[in-house]
Amino acid sequence: MEKKALGYYGEQAALAYVRHEKGYHVRCCNYRNRLGEIDLIAEDGHTLVFIEVKTRTTAAYGLPCEAVERNKRRKITRVASAYLAQFDLWERPCRFDVIEVWPDDQGEPVIRHLVHAFQAERR
Repeated sequence: MEKKALGYYGEQAALAYVRHEKGYHVRCCNYRNRLGEIDLIAEDGHTLVFIEVKTRTTAAYGLPCEAVERNKRRKITRVASAYLAQFDLWERPCRFDVIEVWPDDQGEPVIRHLVHAFQAERR
């Protein structure tokens, strides 16, 4: 599976998971601004959840969540801050999750959801 198709596969699997398994209300998919992108923005009750989706076909290069390193966390934090400012949502509780996705032998998604995967990163 090519990289772009694999990413789309993972994002669609994560979207279905948060909607149907977790019961979250999805506010936005692939939110973009001049600072970057957040894969999914959802509401878990009153809490805004900024979700980074990482998809891999193998663990040969480590777990998918390990790709969400410090620079990526800082970028996600900046994009999330801009989102909060744009929609005047500063009073809402927020968290950052990572959803890992792997296709199994039949091509079905295997999902691992890391709730509170990281805290907002500054500098």
